[in-house]
Amino acid sequence: MAGFQSLPGFREFFPEDFSRRQHIFRVWRQSARAYGFQEYDAPVLEPLELYKAKSGDEIEAQLFSFTDKGGREVALRPEMTPTVCRLVGEKAGALKRPIKWFSVGEFYRYERAQKGRLRAFNQFNADIFGEAGPEAEIELIALLIQCLAGFGLTKDDFLIRLSDRDLWFFYLEALGLDDTQSRALLGAIDRYEKMGDDAFKGYAEAHGVLAEETKARVLAFLKIKSLPDLEAILRPFESEKLAARLADWRKVLGGLAAMGLQDFVSVDLAVVRGLAYYTGFVFEAFDRKGDLRALAGGGRYNDLIRKLGYADLPAVGFAIGDVTTGLLLEQRGLAPTFVNAPDVYAVIGGEAERAAAFADICALRAAGWRVDYPLKDVAFGKQFKIAAEAGAKLALIYGGDELAKGVVKIRDLSDRSEREVPRDQVVVAVREALGGGVE
Repeated sequence: MAGFQSLPGFREFFPEDFSRRQHIFRVWRQSARAYGFQEYDAPVLEPLELYKAKSGDEIEAQLFSFTDKGGREVALRPEMTPTVCRLVGEKAGALKRPIKWFSVGEFYRYERAQKGRLRAFNQFNADIFGEAGPEAEIELIALLIQCLAGFGLTKDDFLIRLSDRDLWFFYLEALGLDDTQSRALLGAIDRYEKMGDDAFKGYAEAHGVLAEETKARVLAFLKIKSLPDLEAILRPFESEKLAARLADWRKVLGGLAAMGLQDFVSVDLAVVRGLAYYTGFVFEAFDRKGDLRALAGGGRYNDLIRKLGYADLPAVGFAIGDVTTGLLLEQRGLAPTFVNAPDVYAVIGGEAERAAAFADICALRAAGWRVDYPLKDVAFGKQFKIAAEAGAKLALIYGGDELAKGVVKIRDLSDRSEREVPRDQVVVAVREALGGGVE
């Protein structure tokens, strides 16, 4: 009879795989804490209404949603942003600004499983609330860069593509489009990189064919890759809104340059992000060398907390997933191999020696060392082979002769050197032999 298999798009993590995933989480957490962010967590099951009209049609179509036994319409979380907005909104009056929070958790989207995209995945989420100026974008983009550079990735491996939905709206307004037309056109722009001119068909059906001159100006805007080019294309327009956004662009790019991060960032107005709640700067991290999808993405979403029924609070954030991060590290040869080896293996002669060994084993474990031993009687010589195959650094030998003398023999398994220590000095001796102790 065949055994059960995991559902499509869901993963198991055997110990070595789990260690690799924990390594990714550890780098993300170290990065966030270095930037002064505080960690939080939240339920994986939320009211369905939290995502309706908050995340956009694309995510709503991908929800794992159902009616629970209490008759409530619920969904497994597909992202963290609506949830963290709810959490911050509930406590906003008591939280010191700016609010800098991060989380690492599992998310679920019912979509076709493919390379870099699964139905269950883990994400690192970082958000800043209460700061309306571009200083928050500087901080978050710098953190995103660190979340990737912390693995040893460099500017040759990834790129942050920076864009601006507000700038697009102001530019399209200057071209004579109203808000409804601009929003529809942004949807086409979001698809243009994949679909080319076909991306404009939906806009044409709803609003008529875009004037050739307007389309040419839109496509020229899409091609901008530097601040000087952006300044040049906007120079003919006498718009206070556009001038103010240019000032914000200068501040963001100038701040990142002052941090020495300018080589990681590029102006790229083709990035507009599909989620409905983004309101200003948006950005994505891309693999420079390979065919991976976006590694991370985020942006400003100033209106979402208010739309959820709480106080008006500016916000900006990003998310980075473990699936594409893991694939990127493998492709670059930066995925470490983990050996889950004990520090110490206790070689035990018999039942009398076992009782003596247990006290030392317990003391060493309490001090933080990884200690293993044979659960049942095993031939003395075979235990040394087990210790070596397990990758232990030291063997503690508990034989009849050692027990009679009140000592333990310590063997360094790398060079097979041995010495005897008094029983009450075992923890100290292990600490000296292994280089000062466990953190």
